[in-house]
Amino acid sequence: MTSATYQVTGMTCEHCVRAVTEELMGLGGVTGVTVALVPDGRSAVTVTSQAPLTDHDVAAALDEAGGYQLAAGR
Repeated sequence: MTSATYQVTGMTCEHCVRAVTEELMGLGGVTGVTVALVPDGRSAVTVTSQAPLTDHDVAAALDEAGGYQLAAGR
């Protein structure tokens, strides 16, 4: 198991949290997602998975969830 925390921008509410969690859980090997919501700031999204995920895969899932983005400098 591996865990990585990503700084995500664009999240404002619990709906955002649910959308991001659902999309990330859909990635292969992901076993858990936790979000520390910071409305209109950088929310910390921690993903636990069986193997490391690529930033590209995470960014694509965030975009699919509603246009959320990885913050520069993770």
